[in-house]
Amino acid sequence: MIPPRFQPVLDELAPLTARFVEAGHRLYLVGGSVRDLLAGAEIDEIDFDFTTNARPDEIKAVMRGWADAMWLQGEKFGTIGAKKDGRSYEVTTHRAEAYQSDSRKPDVEFSDSVEADLSRRDFTINAMALELTAESPTLVDPFGGAVDLATRTLRTPLAPEVSFSDDPLRMLRAARFIARLGATPVPELVQAVRDMHDRLSIVSAERIRDELDKLITVPHPTAGLWFVIDTGLADEFLPELPAMRLEQDPIHRHKDVLTHTLAVVENVRPPAEQPEGRPAFDFRRTRLAALFHDVGKPRTRGYQKGKGVTFHHHDAVGARMTRKRLDALRYGNDDIESITELVALHLRFHTYALGWTDSAVRRYVRDAGPLLHELNVLTRCDCTTRNERKAVMLAKRMDDLEARIAELAAREELAAIRPELNGGQVMEHLGIEPGPAVGKALAFLLEIRLDEGMLGDDAIRLRLDNWWRDQHGA
Repeated sequence: MIPPRFQPVLDELAPLTARFVEAGHRLYLVGGSVRDLLAGAEIDEIDFDFTTNARPDEIKAVMRGWADAMWLQGEKFGTIGAKKDGRSYEVTTHRAEAYQSDSRKPDVEFSDSVEADLSRRDFTINAMALELTAESPTLVDPFGGAVDLATRTLRTPLAPEVSFSDDPLRMLRAARFIARLGATPVPELVQAVRDMHDRLSIVSAERIRDELDKLITVPHPTAGLWFVIDTGLADEFLPELPAMRLEQDPIHRHKDVLTHTLAVVENVRPPAEQPEGRPAFDFRRTRLAALFHDVGKPRTRGYQKGKGVTFHHHDAVGARMTRKRLDALRYGNDDIESITELVALHLRFHTYALGWTDSAVRRYVRDAGPLLHELNVLTRCDCTTRNERKAVMLAKRMDDLEARIAELAAREELAAIRPELNGGQVMEHLGIEPGPAVGKALAFLLEIRLDEGMLGDDAIRLRLDNWWRDQHGA
C-alpha cells in the first residue's frame, strides 16, 4: 500500500502520467525520488527522476506540449530533461549499461525491463521504482531497498564488484550515503572498496570533485570521511587526508591530527544551525578549508626540547599543498584562492591573546578581505579541546575580536580599508605623473591607515608631503 503522504506527488504527476498511458508507455518514478519519499522528505525538496520503456524520441513526443521547456543534452544516454511550473524533470529510457575496464564512459544499451534498469543502479535504496501508469501506483522493489532504507543498510543490487566496476565513483558515493543516512555498509561492500579503490583512477577529476563537495556538505560527514580513509579510497584522490593520521604523543599531549581535522570539519555547522545574529558565510568552502587546514602538519612535524611536538609554519606549507590538491581536483580559481587563503590565515588569531592593537585588528580584517566571516568560523571551529574552561576562554576571545571589528568598522568603514587618498588625489597633490612613485605613495598611505586609522584630509596631506620630501632629500 502506498503511504498517504505520496498523494500530493501523485496528484502533481497525474497529467504527465496520463500522457504516457495515452501513448501506450510505462512511466516509473525512480531512484532517489522514491527513496526520499519513503524517508518522509518534503515534496519541495525532491527532484523528480523517471524511467520508462519509451525511447528518447517517444519521450520527446509525449512531453512536447506539456513541458514549459525541454533540454536534450543527455539524449544519447536516453535522458530527456524538462521543466514544468518551476520543477525539473528527467525521464530516461530503461538502461542496461556497463563500463569497460578502462573507460570513463558507459556503453549504453536500452532495455524494456524496469528490473534490468534497477539492477544497474548504485545501491538498493536507490533501486526502487514507483510505477505511475499501473491501475494503482505500485512499488517495484526487486532488491529489498525499502527494508534496507528502514534498517539503514547500504548494499548494492548486484555484487559490489560488479556495481563498482560499472562505475567506480559509486565507491565514493557510498561514503555520502553512509554519512547522510547514517547507513552501515555490508561487509562485502567494504571489502570490495578495499580491493578495488585503485579503479577510481579512471574517473574524471571533475566527477570526484563534485562527489567530494556533496560529501563535505552533508550535516554530519565524519562517518563518510572515515570510510574513505579506512578503505584506502582517499589514497586515490586525497592522499593528504590519511597522511594526517599521526601517532599520538601521550607525554607531550599531541593530538592525532586526522582525528582533530575531522572534528573541526564536523564543528563547521550549516548556516541554518548557526547562532542567531552571526553573519552569513560560505558553508562548502569553509568545510573544505577545515578539511585542509592542518594538511601541512605531517611535513612540518618536529620536536623541540621543552615544548614537545611542533609544527612550525604548517599554515604556509599547508596552503601550498592545498592549492596543488584543489587544482588537481579541478576546482575553480575562486575556490582555490579562497580555500588556500583560509588555510594560510587560520593561525592568525592565536596571537590575539598577546594583545592586539587597533592596527593589528585592521590588518587582520585587511588580510582576510571578503573571507573574514569564513575565517572567523574556521577559527572558532578549530578549537576541539575537551577542556571546557579553555574552550569558553577561546570563544570569549573571538567574541571580543568580532566586537572590536564591528566597533572599528562603524567608525572607519573597515570593510573597505584603503588609503585615505586615491591615486588621482596623490598625483594631483604631488604634481606627478602615473608611475612607480604613485604606488609607493599609496603603500605609505595604506600603512598609516592600518596603523592609525583615518587622520582627516589636512593631516594626511601633510604626512604625504613630509614623506615625499624624505624620499627626495628635500
